[in-house]
Amino acid sequence: MSEFIGSVWWLLVSLGVLVTFHEFGHYWVARRSGVKVLRFSVGFGKPLWSRRDRNGTEFAVAAIPLGGYVKMLDEREGDVAPGEEAQAFNRQHVLKRMAIVVAGPVANLILCVALFWLMFVIGRPDYAPAVGLVEGVAAQSGLQRGDLVLAVGDRATPTSTEASFALLSAALDRSDVPLRVRRADGGEAVRTLRLSQLPAGIDERKLLQSTGLTWRFLLPEPVIGRVTPESPAWRVLAEGDRLIAIDGEPVSAWSDIPRLVDALGQRGGEAMVEVIRGGDRLALPLAPKRMKHPQTGEAYWGLGLEAVKSEPRHDAVLRYGPLDAVPAALRESWRQTQDMVAMIGRAFSGRLSVENTVAGPITIARAANANAERGAAWYLQMLALLSLSLGILNLLPIPILDGGHLLYYLIELVKGSPVSERVMAAGQYVGLALIVALMGLAFHNDIVNNLVR
Repeated sequence: MSEFIGSVWWLLVSLGVLVTFHEFGHYWVARRSGVKVLRFSVGFGKPLWSRRDRNGTEFAVAAIPLGGYVKMLDEREGDVAPGEEAQAFNRQHVLKRMAIVVAGPVANLILCVALFWLMFVIGRPDYAPAVGLVEGVAAQSGLQRGDLVLAVGDRATPTSTEASFALLSAALDRSDVPLRVRRADGGEAVRTLRLSQLPAGIDERKLLQSTGLTWRFLLPEPVIGRVTPESPAWRVLAEGDRLIAIDGEPVSAWSDIPRLVDALGQRGGEAMVEVIRGGDRLALPLAPKRMKHPQTGEAYWGLGLEAVKSEPRHDAVLRYGPLDAVPAALRESWRQTQDMVAMIGRAFSGRLSVENTVAGPITIARAANANAERGAAWYLQMLALLSLSLGILNLLPIPILDGGHLLYYLIELVKGSPVSERVMAAGQYVGLALIVALMGLAFHNDIVNNLVR
C-alpha cells in the first residue's frame, strides 16, 4: 500500500472511530433522558447509506467524512408534532441538556482509556531508554553513555518513548529535571538535567536534540554495510564485519568510528582494527588516508566504510496483564490529559508556537499511516491520543463546540433563565469565525510542515 493511499485509509478509519464514539455519547444520553433523536450521522452532506430504527432515528454515513452530528427534536429548529413536545431537547431541564452535551467528550475520554488498556495488553514494542551519546547540556549535567533512564522527575520511563515525552515537557518549560538512572556498572544515581540552560528560540521540534542526549537505539551499530573500492579497508574488511576496537579503543556504536579513525590519522601509521567475522575475532592492520566527503567535499581521515542501513531492533516492550492494564490505562490517560492541557496553556501564553501545536488532516493522516505500519499497539496509542485531543478540544468554551453550549447552560443555571437568542446567535458567529481560523491555521501548518519543508 502506497503512503498516500495508506494515509487516506487510516485517516478515514481514525476519524470514523472517533466521530462515531463521540456522537454515540450524545445519542446514548439523549435517548436515556427522554429526548427524541432524529438523525445520527457520521460525516456531513449527502448520505451514502442510511436506515431508520423502530424509534424513528435515521442512522447515516455521509459523503464528507470530516465529522458528524446528532440531530435531536428541538422546537427552535422546526415544528414539533403535538404530543412530542416533552421529547424536545429544548424542553429538558438544564442539567439534562448539560449531560447530553458533555456526553460526547466523555465518550472520547472513555474510548481513550479503553484504547490505552488494549495497547498495554497487546504490548507496544519499543526501545530501552539507554543513553548512547552525550554532548552539551546532557554532558554538563553528568549523564554518561550507557546510563539507563529509569525515571524523569516522578514519572517512570520504561521505554524511550515515555522518557522522550517527559523530557520534552520539561524542555518546553526550560525546567531543570532530576533523572534517576542506572549506571553501566549497575548502580543507581540521580542526575539533574539542566534544561534551564537551553538557549531561547530553539525550534520546538529540535528541543530534545538540543539537550545533547541521544538514545542508544538511534546510533547505528558498528556493522559494516559497504566497503568503498580502492579505499584503505578494501579487501581487508568485509560487509557484515562488526567493529569492536580501533587501535585498542573500544567501539560500541558507529559514531565512535570517525573519532577514532581521525585520531589514528592524526597520529599516522598503521593500527590494529579488531572485528568479529563469522564468530571469529580478527585483528587486521589498517592505516587511514585523507578522503573527501561525497556531499560536502570536506577532507577527512577515513577507511572507506559505510554503516548497515537497517531499522534498529526493539529491545523493550511496554506490556501489562489484563488486570494491571486497567490502572495503567487510567494513569496514562490522566498523564496525557495533563500534558495536553499544559500544551494548550503554553500555546495561549506564547511559550509554544501554534505552528507546532495545531495539526491538520495531512499531518494526522501521515501519522496514522506511520503508526499503523509500526504495529497495532502503536496505532492504538495514536488513536487514544487523538480521542483524548478531540474530547479536550470539544470542552473548550467556544460557541459551536460542546464547551460553548456548556457555557451557555452554566449561565442559564446561574441566572435562572436561558441565554437570549440574540446572544446565542452572536456567539455562533464568533464560534464559527474561531473554528474557521483554527482550520485555516491547521491547513497552513500542514502545507508548511509537510509540503514546503
